[in-house]
Amino acid sequence: MTMATPTRYLDRTTPPHLSTLILIAGLAALSMNIFLPSLPNMAAYFDVDYAVMQLSVALYLAAGALMQVIIGPLSDRYGRRQILLWSMALFVVATIGTLVAPNIEIFLICRTAQTVVGAGMVLSRAIARDMVDEAQAASMLGYLTMGMAVVPMVGPFIGGMLDEAFGWKASFSMLLVVGLLVMALTWVDLGETAPQRHTSFAAQFRDYPALFASPRFWGYVLAASLTSGVFFAYLGGAPFVGSEIYGLSPTWLGIYFAFTAVGYILGNFISGRFSVRVGVNPMILHGTFITSAGLAALALLLALDLAPAQVFFGFFFFVGLGNGMVLPNATAGMLSVRPHLAGTASGLGSAIMIGGGALLAGLAGTLLGPGSTAWPLLLIMLTSSFLSIGAIAYVMHRARQVGA
Repeated sequence: MTMATPTRYLDRTTPPHLSTLILIAGLAALSMNIFLPSLPNMAAYFDVDYAVMQLSVALYLAAGALMQVIIGPLSDRYGRRQILLWSMALFVVATIGTLVAPNIEIFLICRTAQTVVGAGMVLSRAIARDMVDEAQAASMLGYLTMGMAVVPMVGPFIGGMLDEAFGWKASFSMLLVVGLLVMALTWVDLGETAPQRHTSFAAQFRDYPALFASPRFWGYVLAASLTSGVFFAYLGGAPFVGSEIYGLSPTWLGIYFAFTAVGYILGNFISGRFSVRVGVNPMILHGTFITSAGLAALALLLALDLAPAQVFFGFFFFVGLGNGMVLPNATAGMLSVRPHLAGTASGLGSAIMIGGGALLAGLAGTLLGPGSTAWPLLLIMLTSSFLSIGAIAYVMHRARQVGA
């Protein structure tokens, strides 16, 4: 399929509509966070400590990192459409498993298997890069993730209400229904966008050294990984902070999660509106500064004992805003290092981002326990955010050296 082919909605012989890409990526986001307000209640249901239940986040992210190393080359070799449909079918089966799991071990196995839906995040970005050039891709990814951000904004809120009304399994029942619907939409609307490549699957992995050897690729990946790491640490620790330190109900915890998503929507709108005009690197730099400044201000307020729940969670608006500015631009940058390897670069970059996120989420869950304050979580996020500034500064330094 050539990118000159016009997009026609619900026509699987043409490139997909933007709304379809949003829903594909949104399903992955919904799977990641809809159940977060239920974690304390799920721990009680399975009669395990919070740290054990929190593995449903860390293991999901870790498995997602490994999966995405494979998904990128697979999609470059066999096409985006086929890989997406298989991943969604497997996600549906895994979701059924979470609903019928008799114990925590089976639940965690099925929950971890749900990570296959992360192919939607990887390949929606690769599809966007298939369709347009680098600058336009940053803009398109901004609008794509802005629309997708509605899902993490409403997901925890819906999950919290479902938990209070019907119990924690209601969130996974919703994932099952939405998964079936998005799989059907993908079948009828998503035409293949990847150029046909006739190399073997093993040959796809031999392309990795071309990416590993690029300082520019690593700079973009580290900037994105460290910035998103702030958010993943938040996913790992915020449910504990909200329920155990601030005494929030699942519904209110879901409401407060919306602050981050609102910031993310605004950040993605700014990316969509200004990335072409301002440039990829300056947008990333501004985003990392915003994230770091917001967290530093929150640390000051927490030290002065001026951070009730509304203030503590409200300041994560700036984490969302920074992520919304950094991630579309850093992703467009890493995908453009070797455009013919867009799927491979997307998978590898996402694997590094999510693998780092799994470590930070697990670290947050480990450091938070009976008697903990919010400081361990905040210090993890501050460190990651400050390091992200250094990563993009290095990319910009390299660009000046080569006159780019």
